[in-house]
Amino acid sequence: MLGQDQIESVLDKDVYGSDGERIGGVKQVYVNDQTGQPEWLTVATGLFGTRETFVPLADADLSGDRVTVPFAKAHVKDAPNVDADGHLSPAEEQQLYAYYGRSDYDYTDGDYSEDRSQDGESFGTSRRESSDRSVGHDTSGPTTDDAMTVSEEQLHVGTERREAGRARLRKYVVTENVTQTVPVQREEVRVEREPITDANVGDATAGPAISEEEHEVVLHEERPVVEKEAVPVERVRLDTESVTEQESVSDEVRKERVEVDGDNVSDERAARR
Repeated sequence: MLGQDQIESVLDKDVYGSDGERIGGVKQVYVNDQTGQPEWLTVATGLFGTRETFVPLADADLSGDRVTVPFAKAHVKDAPNVDADGHLSPAEEQQLYAYYGRSDYDYTDGDYSEDRSQDGESFGTSRRESSDRSVGHDTSGPTTDDAMTVSEEQLHVGTERREAGRARLRKYVVTENVTQTVPVQREEVRVEREPITDANVGDATAGPAISEEEHEVVLHEERPVVEKEAVPVERVRLDTESVTEQESVSDEVRKERVEVDGDNVSDERAARR
């Protein structure tokens, strides 16, 4: 028979029957309320292991990763359907022991021959999934250890890079008037008169004395000439720069809180404040 020090070691182990067939995995271990000794284990059976079947630990053998019980697989699977709700009453134990044919328990008129009462209170066996060191047991689910884990959600804020928009660089042609001042020259006719002197008398009398004559002078002027030339003036490109700013993010997080109900209960954490 397994002892208290082996309770933790059998949890989740595979259970094999006397015929060598695998029955299922160990789910829970139940110990005697008075002696604290392990008496029962539950095995996951049924479709997808959804049912827990009780098997007595007497004569069970733990070897490596398997627990072997002295019952065939079919016999265990047909055991009475008793709810694995954390405690076996004496009547439920009687029903199970009778099914497994345990000779070390004598049933007379539906009662145990051994005394299982104390001060008017009936005792049976209770679930125990770890060594006997917990102060209480869970009433809402499987007992784990002597403490309740309190959890809370934490907000982890990061950043992700995503496209916020696009910018395009485009050039187009516009027309504007440009006015510039440029100096221009032109020729004008000026009449010059000079008296007859000894120096020019020869030229003056070289022709006929009286005659008709024309003399022509070509006049010149400058006009503005416009010529356009395309020349590069600058280069333009698009670039990006990172700007950091602070942005607040808020969300709801859930936290677990613990409250204690009962008489003569003190909260050590509150006392330390």
